[in-house]
Amino acid sequence: MPAAATTPPSSYERLGLRVQKIINSPNAQKAKAALIFRQPDEVVDEWERLLEEIAENDNVTLAYRDDGGVQIFWVVPKED
Repeated sequence: MPAAATTPPSSYERLGLRVQKIINSPNAQKAKAALIFRQPDEVVDEWERLLEEIAENDNVTLAYRDDGGVQIFWVVPKED
């Protein structure tokens, strides 16, 4: 049986994985904040789409910085 062909991740998927890695880093998790920047080779429309999707989450705030970075802050709600 031939091996299944693996499709390489799209540029949007690679962008999402890169940002996810930053958000999931121990320092970001401890601070409940992460600073992200769009890389020169990343598509502007995909960057904006990702930021919109992140902003849709409850308890998440995005702060757009003058240097082009985006600071992501989040709050983990307390369980009753």
